[in-house]
Amino acid sequence: MSSRMQRYIESGIEHAAAWAIDSRFRSVLIFISVALLGACGPPSKVPALDLPIYFTCDTDGRLEPCGCFSGQYGGLSRLKTVLDQEASEGALRVDVGDAVAGHEDYDLIEYGYVQNAFAVMKYDALNIGQREAHLSATQLHHLKDTSPVPMLSGNLLDKTTGQPIFDSYRIVERGAYRVAIIGVIDPRGMEHDLGEGLVIGEMETAIERCLTELRGKADVVVLLAFTDEATLAQLADQFYECQVILGGKVTQPAQHMVMENRSVISYVTNESRALGILRLKLTKGTVPEVTSNEIRLMRETIPQDPSIGDMVQSYREKVRNTKLSVDDPNNLSADMVPGVRTVATYVGTEKCISCHQSAAAVWTTSVHAHAFAALSPSGADADPKCIGCHTIGFGEPSGYRRNSPRRSS
Repeated sequence: MSSRMQRYIESGIEHAAAWAIDSRFRSVLIFISVALLGACGPPSKVPALDLPIYFTCDTDGRLEPCGCFSGQYGGLSRLKTVLDQEASEGALRVDVGDAVAGHEDYDLIEYGYVQNAFAVMKYDALNIGQREAHLSATQLHHLKDTSPVPMLSGNLLDKTTGQPIFDSYRIVERGAYRVAIIGVIDPRGMEHDLGEGLVIGEMETAIERCLTELRGKADVVVLLAFTDEATLAQLADQFYECQVILGGKVTQPAQHMVMENRSVISYVTNESRALGILRLKLTKGTVPEVTSNEIRLMRETIPQDPSIGDMVQSYREKVRNTKLSVDDPNNLSADMVPGVRTVATYVGTEKCISCHQSAAAVWTTSVHAHAFAALSPSGADADPKCIGCHTIGFGEPSGYRRNSPRRSS
């Protein structure tokens, strides 16, 4: 027998033996699989999930309506009542931005209470809006470290490090489903108003980066985009992976829900007077189904939650006993041109009355003559957000200045 034939026979024997071993191995695997299937049964199907999304924007620091006249809508005090009455434990609650009222020191004090209010209302995320981006990088880093609710922004960067100050997104779990929340802010119009130490990157770049990192990690993606109506639609065209897009930088709340590409678009605004409610049905492996959409107005008939009222009183007591920038005459005159005398100054009520006696007679019998006294019962007589409308010239060098004996340095 030739050596070639012998190698061929030996090779055939080896293949036959390998096939026999492999066949026995396959038989064992089949046996184990059948046994496991019989013990555990077929894999169970993940049930669908009803996911309500409650969203706000442009809170503007309004813990409660000011109460100076009847018929006022809005206030986180009413929002909490609504959420307590109807929002389920698993509802998603997010804010799209502009929750702070401004960049003064008293605005920051108030914003701390606003964040606490969002926390007790079980908010999942607070996006950065235009007014938050007016604050400095130092202030924003502090807010991130102290906020009881996660703050998001994928494209607001620290100028020194070039890195986002806040997390770009977060993932929350609702039952067997994972919901990703991404936050961005439109850089347009921010060139001259951006806070010290900040830069803003492109929204599209930040969203693309987030979606890449989230691939395979989320069942639904909710994009919080502080931008206008037209840009919301453009983002939907570009990023079909964002099944829900909530705005933003708009003139009025959405009149109806918009479907663009594979995204649901809605938005609210108007100084905490409107609440967006979007209800989804989530099913694994499919596009979320919208079951209802509503813009709810925070009407005066909605009772105000007393716990938010307690926060208002704590805020007012704190600003009463804090020396603020507006209390320092040097700060008020900092922008005045040296050596140039101010032509007009506030001289006070008595001097006005001496020349305008007939007008004064009408004024003294009106409620306007007691505007400042009206602040005392609510403790708002030292609140800069209130006394500006109840005094003359507050915030001007010759105008009214807070004068409380309890104020500390």
